[in-house]
Amino acid sequence: MADDGGPGAQLADGPGAPPGGVSRWIDLGGPVHYLDFGGAADGPLIVCVHGLGGAALNWLSLAPLLTPACRVVAPDLAGHGLTQPAGRGAGVAANRLLLHRFLAALPSRPVILLGNSMGGMISLLEAGAAPAAVAGLILLDPALPFVLARPDPLVLATFAGYLLPGLGRLVPAARRPQGPDEVVAGILRLCCADPSRVTADVIARHLELAQQRAAFRGAEQDFLAATRSVVATMGYPGRRDYRRRIRSAGCPVLLIHGTRDRLIPIAAARAAARANPSWTLIQFLGTGHVPQLEAPGETAQAITGWLGSAGRSAASRAAAPGHQPDGLRPAAGAGA
Repeated sequence: MADDGGPGAQLADGPGAPPGGVSRWIDLGGPVHYLDFGGAADGPLIVCVHGLGGAALNWLSLAPLLTPACRVVAPDLAGHGLTQPAGRGAGVAANRLLLHRFLAALPSRPVILLGNSMGGMISLLEAGAAPAAVAGLILLDPALPFVLARPDPLVLATFAGYLLPGLGRLVPAARRPQGPDEVVAGILRLCCADPSRVTADVIARHLELAQQRAAFRGAEQDFLAATRSVVATMGYPGRRDYRRRIRSAGCPVLLIHGTRDRLIPIAAARAAARANPSWTLIQFLGTGHVPQLEAPGETAQAITGWLGSAGRSAASRAAAPGHQPDGLRPAAGAGA
């Protein structure tokens, strides 16, 4: 385990890391787990930030498609994956600070943050708070300020038990404990327009993690704290401050959003793009909340295309010191 005051996070040399990444740990006021996917040593460094209830494993399908052109690492935030809070908190503000410390432990260069859902929110907040650390943002269905939209009944029922004390007993899913297989299947139904698009090997890895987390003391309380923190940031009382912080992020931004996202409606992404005209918005027809799992080829193609065009300045800033890429190679296997 690397010490916080020592050499910092380790990065694999060259493209030799296995597709599932190398599992590593670093001490940042407590153990933090991350996956190192390797990649092009002279390419831009991308740090993937998962969403609420997610983990570094959420990037298993996408990361190998980016590594021909980029270096890719993905931490487990506190209260998620294999990283237990250890007194650091599992909410948005605490995990923004944890991400900042993780970035500081990486080789000395700004990075591109690739954030999904809550991870997109945390990435936006980090870009506003520490602009020198963030060369660019790639946001996949990020948690954005609430907009007027018809709520999805399943989403409403799922979160009622977490957000409204006393209503949990009225939510069918909360009436009895769920096994790891039910937890993973339920998350895929909620987050994907078509769960069958997620490969069996990736589902198996998530099931293994769910089985490990079932033994963690306080895991449900961590999820509850994170959920309430995300909702408070998106809505009352944090929405106005969150919008201000979004506007303060001055780096290039790519926003990818699925038109069938049940958790964050496409209307929120369109509103954010209108309010921030320098952003690049790409809408994925028929895709849900986790395009990195449901449409990894299409997502990789959009990312590498942006890094070679509107995001080219971000790619140059995030590249290894002394390397200024003329352009990025298309990701191997990328396609719709």
